[in-house]
Amino acid sequence: MSCCAPGTEAAAEIGWDPSADEIRLASRDLGEGLRQTDLSVPAIHCAACIQAVERGLGKLAGVESARVNLSTRRVAVKWRGDGPPPLFTTLEGLGYPAHLFEPETGEEDPEQTRLVRALAVAGFCAMNIMLLSVSVWSGADAETRQIFHWISAALALPALLYSGRIFFASAWSALRVGRTNMDVPISIGITLAFTLSLYDTLHHGQHAYFDASTSLIFFLLIGRTLDHIMREKARTAVRGLARLSPRGATVLRGDGSRDYLPVAEIEPGMRLLLAAGERVPVDAIVEEGVSDVDCALVSGESALQPVKAGASVRAGTLNLTGPLTLRATARAQDSFLAEMVGLMEVAESGRTRYRRLADRAARLYSPVVHATALLTFLGWMIATGDWHRAIGVAIAVLIITCPCALGLAVPIVQVVAARRLFENGIMVKDGSGLERLTTVDAVAFDKTGTLTVGRPTLTQTHIVAPDAMGIAVALAARSRHPSSQALARIEGVSLAADLSDITELPGLGIEGRSGSSLYRLGRASWALDEGHEQHGTVLSKDGVLLAGFTFEDTPRPGATETVAALRDAGFGVSILSGDQVPAVAALAENLGIADHQGGLLPGDKLGALERLKTRGHHVLMVGDGLNDAPALAAAHVSMAPANAADIGRSAADFVFLHESLSAVTTAITVAREAGRLIRQNFALAIVYNAIALPIAIAGLVTPLIAALAMSLSSVIVVANALRLRAGRIHKQNAGVNAATRQAHRASQTDLAPVR
Repeated sequence: MSCCAPGTEAAAEIGWDPSADEIRLASRDLGEGLRQTDLSVPAIHCAACIQAVERGLGKLAGVESARVNLSTRRVAVKWRGDGPPPLFTTLEGLGYPAHLFEPETGEEDPEQTRLVRALAVAGFCAMNIMLLSVSVWSGADAETRQIFHWISAALALPALLYSGRIFFASAWSALRVGRTNMDVPISIGITLAFTLSLYDTLHHGQHAYFDASTSLIFFLLIGRTLDHIMREKARTAVRGLARLSPRGATVLRGDGSRDYLPVAEIEPGMRLLLAAGERVPVDAIVEEGVSDVDCALVSGESALQPVKAGASVRAGTLNLTGPLTLRATARAQDSFLAEMVGLMEVAESGRTRYRRLADRAARLYSPVVHATALLTFLGWMIATGDWHRAIGVAIAVLIITCPCALGLAVPIVQVVAARRLFENGIMVKDGSGLERLTTVDAVAFDKTGTLTVGRPTLTQTHIVAPDAMGIAVALAARSRHPSSQALARIEGVSLAADLSDITELPGLGIEGRSGSSLYRLGRASWALDEGHEQHGTVLSKDGVLLAGFTFEDTPRPGATETVAALRDAGFGVSILSGDQVPAVAALAENLGIADHQGGLLPGDKLGALERLKTRGHHVLMVGDGLNDAPALAAAHVSMAPANAADIGRSAADFVFLHESLSAVTTAITVAREAGRLIRQNFALAIVYNAIALPIAIAGLVTPLIAALAMSLSSVIVVANALRLRAGRIHKQNAGVNAATRQAHRASQTDLAPVR
């Protein structure tokens, strides 16, 4: 007998819990004493499960948050303390056994296999029972009818025991801890329909509803399998991104030796050897070598980007023409590629107001339906005294009110919308952003790096002394501001080496000390003493002007078409920029934007957004810089390009990968269409229940018809959600969609156009 700990799957089955040390080793250190543990919880399958798990874990001491991803059946728990909370014991007590999450290895999906097999068994049994039922309905004599009933019972039994266990196991896991979920009434309905049919067969009854119980299982499994497959399609994008990261890299040690390490063991500062044809494993800086890199993943730019010593490269980009020596600047879990994977997972698991409404409906469903079925049974007993008839009607009520359509109404649309946006180079960072984007009526743009490409070129300099340029370039090299990067690209300059205490101040500039002197590079009003009339970007020493710099930038591809489309569609369009007022005014005139403000500090941008808000506007803020982060976080909804500052991407709800600004109109179009389909799905589910429930209570449907009606409502909801992928354009968005397509055609850096 092996003394090793059981595997993860076996552990979940026999209740083995990892030790505290194992949990700590499997957890990710998030800094400041906060750790994250990812758990795999296979029993999660609906909104009620999500709520039970998140609430149960959230009550534990030390747990900061617990977030469920329904697609991956994964729970991300953030906690503090000397030791991990009792996560596994708590989940076991809630009826959801768990094990430590392990990234998938590309093997066959066991859950989908289980669902498909159960669906096949239920379909085979239901089909054959229906064929036998046709003979009974056609007027078979009593002996033939009895034989067919017994054959139907024999066929229904494996459907219940094998296919129905998916619902029975879920219902039992809820009941044994004193809870209910949507599978409880389903299981009761299936069991009662089979039991009543078996009773009628034993007593030579004229009707038996084995076809109802098996058909109910079959159609419920169709909906559950469709839901699982749709979520798997959404996860395909995440898996595709994850595959772009190599499994490891060759590390060059200080003594000249080389080791091949797994990508998870690469630390910042390690030197990596990258051959032509290999992908960059982590974010890094080129130390040696010259090559061309395919950066389409990062920016959507189809042209190859030449790199040499000093250039930054992102994880997942492809090295094409020459070997490179890199120095890692981030761990794998902190690199750009991991961030993109995280954005997709957050998008899929984010819950909007609509989904919270669905959660409440699902939570109220079980007690309401149980009470309705009980009252229906009592009412028919009082009215007719026929217990057989009363229980038959109660079964129909349980079956016909199954909330599958309501449960699918939001997640299906949200998954499809997130996938469609991803296909067009837009990452959804916050799921609620899709809902908020539907109410936007004004769009505010930053200038540099947003309306422009963010790669200004230095056009004019006024240098007092040669060493001033060395100081300016040395300061600029420490900043990600586009103007600073333009200065840092200047070659042939001897950099000042004695700068210290270098600090960047958002919206102002960057400063550093050399000896007792303070040098500032940035906004003239900040860098210079009072009384100077200099404008633009300057270098100062102790408040005295040393140099002035003039830059030029070009509009981002698709900017003109996007602004025109937004304006024609009735959106208010404005520019809120920290750049010089003349430069902002010139760009605004070029793009046809009447409302523009320049020279704004981060607090000024917040004030401008607040004024728009007080006038009743819902503003989409599009920005990229460090000084845009407060505005991005405060806006009704926000968007940033992939090359934005880290804090800007973190504050934004959407991140777009390609150069074209048409991502703005694409996101608005998809969000509005998704919102419309969600409202339609809720309306369909409500109308269905409003019609079906009174009919079932009146005794006008059999359990079989109830099963067919319930399944049809789920199929309709799923089919309605799939229309989003078909690219159907709503009339009110026609102008935005047309401009989106035009902007995509105009840009050479687009991903595939909206389909």
